[in-house]
Amino acid sequence: MVKAYLRYEPAACFGVIVSGESNIAFDKFGEHLIVPALDKICIWHTRWGECSKTLVRSYSKPSLAVVTCIASSPSESSSQIASGYAEGSIRIWDFEKGICDTTLNGHRRAVTALQYNKPGSLLASGGKDNDVILWDVVGETGLFRLRGHRDQVTDLVFLDSGRKLVTASKDKFLRVWDLDIQHCMQIISGHHTEIWSIDIDPEERYLVTGSADPELRFYTVKHDLADGQLIANKSEKDVNKELATENKWEVLKLFGEIQRQSNDRVATVRFNTTGNLLACQVAGKMVEVFCVLNESESKRKAKRRISRKKKKKVAKEGRAEGGTNPVVTAADIFKLYQTLRAGKKISSISFFPSQATSQNPVSTLALSLNNNLLEFHDIGSSSSTTLNPKLHPIELQGHRADIRSVTLSSNNTRLMSTSHNAIKIWNPTTLSCLHTIKSGYGLCGLFLPGNNYAVIGTKGGTLEFIDVNNGKCVEVVEAHGGSVHSIALTPDRTGFLTGSADHDIKFWEFQIVQKAGEDSKHLTASPTRSLKMNDDVLAIAVSLDGKFIVVALLDSTIKVFYMDSLKSTFSLYGHKLPVLCVDISSDVALLVSGSADKNVKIWDLGHGYCLKSLFAHADSVTGVKFVPNTHYFFTVGKDCLVKYWDADKFELLLTLEGHHAEVWCLAMSSRGDFIVTGSHDRSLRRWDRTEEPFFIEEEKEKRLEEMFESNINNAFENTYESKEEPPEEGAVALEGKKTLETLTATDVIIEALDMADAELKRVAEHQDDKSKGRVSEFRPNILMLGLSPSDYVLQAFSSVRTNDMEQALLALPFSDALKLLSYLENWASVPDKVELACKVATIIMQYHHHQLISTVSAKHLVTRLRDILHRNIKEFKDLIGYNLEAMRHSLQLISQRSGAFSLDVKTETGLWKMRSDNVKRIEARAATNQEKERKKKKQKSDGGHVWS
Repeated sequence: MVKAYLRYEPAACFGVIVSGESNIAFDKFGEHLIVPALDKICIWHTRWGECSKTLVRSYSKPSLAVVTCIASSPSESSSQIASGYAEGSIRIWDFEKGICDTTLNGHRRAVTALQYNKPGSLLASGGKDNDVILWDVVGETGLFRLRGHRDQVTDLVFLDSGRKLVTASKDKFLRVWDLDIQHCMQIISGHHTEIWSIDIDPEERYLVTGSADPELRFYTVKHDLADGQLIANKSEKDVNKELATENKWEVLKLFGEIQRQSNDRVATVRFNTTGNLLACQVAGKMVEVFCVLNESESKRKAKRRISRKKKKKVAKEGRAEGGTNPVVTAADIFKLYQTLRAGKKISSISFFPSQATSQNPVSTLALSLNNNLLEFHDIGSSSSTTLNPKLHPIELQGHRADIRSVTLSSNNTRLMSTSHNAIKIWNPTTLSCLHTIKSGYGLCGLFLPGNNYAVIGTKGGTLEFIDVNNGKCVEVVEAHGGSVHSIALTPDRTGFLTGSADHDIKFWEFQIVQKAGEDSKHLTASPTRSLKMNDDVLAIAVSLDGKFIVVALLDSTIKVFYMDSLKSTFSLYGHKLPVLCVDISSDVALLVSGSADKNVKIWDLGHGYCLKSLFAHADSVTGVKFVPNTHYFFTVGKDCLVKYWDADKFELLLTLEGHHAEVWCLAMSSRGDFIVTGSHDRSLRRWDRTEEPFFIEEEKEKRLEEMFESNINNAFENTYESKEEPPEEGAVALEGKKTLETLTATDVIIEALDMADAELKRVAEHQDDKSKGRVSEFRPNILMLGLSPSDYVLQAFSSVRTNDMEQALLALPFSDALKLLSYLENWASVPDKVELACKVATIIMQYHHHQLISTVSAKHLVTRLRDILHRNIKEFKDLIGYNLEAMRHSLQLISQRSGAFSLDVKTETGLWKMRSDNVKRIEARAATNQEKERKKKKQKSDGGHVWS
């Protein structure tokens, strides 16, 4: 009989406040701060300092699912968030509902930049594949791909109401793209190093770029003039003269430079929502904040600058020149206001979307630090250039460094994790942090009997005793002359053992002591005996029957001693590198050891020989734990994986992926129903045992399928890279990419077409038999679910994601594409499928154009389809236009009758906006009408005479 096992699955991830791989962003109202947390997105409430929501989605390969960039939609009627990931996908989230609306696949490498246009209908993305893709958020599909950069795209902004796009890259160039004609209209050089960030002020007057150069560069933005629109204070003749002399393709023009204080490269430049502040974050601990002066102040500053130059020239040459009009430069507009210095390296910044003004310039700046910390600073609260007092930082919910040990209490209600300077006590069920205690560099820990106290071993050789309920350290004992690497509780629960780098194993006995001058007592321990070893002790384990002590040494050997006499029983050899972890099964039959040589060895503890050596991980094995009362065990390693094994069959059962860095430690619950792991990525993950059974052979097949899929994806990438040529200047390409999902969608369409074709042949044969008098009962194909062939193909086609549709159609053979065209005639008759039919026909016509014009049988089909699509599309457009005009007319009637406000419909975005100028005009008209009525009534009362 095949043996079944119970599956372990990821249940929770906690301990990560913010990860440094991506930017942070406020929502449009400023109530929430959106931050990346490895593969999740955390929504932090800015006022309460709590994580109100977490956006997470399952992945086939979580190691590639790190969030690399975030963008929040500026639309007032939308609660969308766009997030880019390391594998090249983009996900659109509704953060109020906490669900993923759609997934967009187009980039072949990590997404590095995301930006919405102002209405929120378009999304531009840039990636490490050097491409820029424009996405239709409403239609959930890509529009086109812009190619031309020779290196990673680092940032991008929309210009001119979303009609133009400016992109920056590590190739030291800025590119301006016209999105209407899909062409690069301007290339700007001049930067000596990579451009890392760009931004534009809310009024779109100035664009700023930040690089590794010692200065910030500013550019003025030239906007397209609408028909009849003239520049203020200029005649039409002057405007035409300027337009004739200027280059019509020159959108950005260099305005000036200002020097920075820091020598580090610029990481981010951002304007606040009102445009009166500019923050420049460098790749270090500093943020330089510049204030933007208004026109009068900048002119006054320019005059003072010119006056000082004149005085210096007079003092030097003894003569003065005539007065000239001052020319305002970037240095006259942007003035250094404040300098912020954080305690650790800053990963990203974001301005709070407040309505700061020149009278009240206070604005809040959020900082994400690379030590898992969020800070908020007030900018403009004082005129000082020093660091302002930081507001409520978010720091309780995570460690500042990697987690080196995790320990569960005997009743599984408390979890203790240690790091380089702090201990945290967690509730593993609610995932809340109960206490944070300052400590030394904790390498190991242990809950003492009763679960009221805990002890940790530090890198400095001390033992720190912790009061778990009160959250404080009660005593520090100098235990060893080197780092304490391991702690193990004795089976009689009267003491514990410690192993250290000073070659000693010490036995400790619990004591209750009371300090002088204190009423309360606390638990401590005192050494009773010690055992000297020949090398550093890296791990120790004690058997549950109290018979054996297992010691792992730095010289790659494992020593087994009797607990009572401390005499050596076995010396186990076989590992080629130091043994980092050991554990003993509950029945004291097996010993498992993990080493830096990537192997796990299973030993017979009774006889002292190796049963099996398993190549377990791709890097060092850092932790092993047996499941209580079984011969199953878990291992963790530096390859970011958690693995589940059967020690009797020497088989790998499960591979659990989720961590994004080295996994340092592992803790097993007393019932074996869950485990907790701690990692270098500062995350704690809980893996729960479910009631779902699985079999070894099925898991092996799954692993082979995953390897096959990964090989296919690698083949796609290698094929593309081998055929890839340097892109032309401003080239446009298809936005999608070929993936396993698109191939699967193509197979689904081909299968549906074949089944529908076979069904049509059966219907034709039945009609032929009926006409000849051979009447027989016709039975439809049960697999078509009672649908007609056309409806069945439509149902299969509707299951394809919108973003994968184009690539799926491009993979169709010509014969199948011709079959698909024959069904579009029926689809076009359905009102809500007219757009789909038109899109499918357009893609097939473009891709198979040469074959279609050379196929005689396709001429009649294409001609008939053209007439049907044109007629139905015109009817559909007329219907939409009629409804839109009816809505506009109804709104006008409502505004006239209400006399209070007027609504305007923006046809491009479908948004409704209140117009204050219409309100004033309607109120003035109503007041005028009331005055006329009053005069008419007075005239009638006076006998028809008008009095002056």
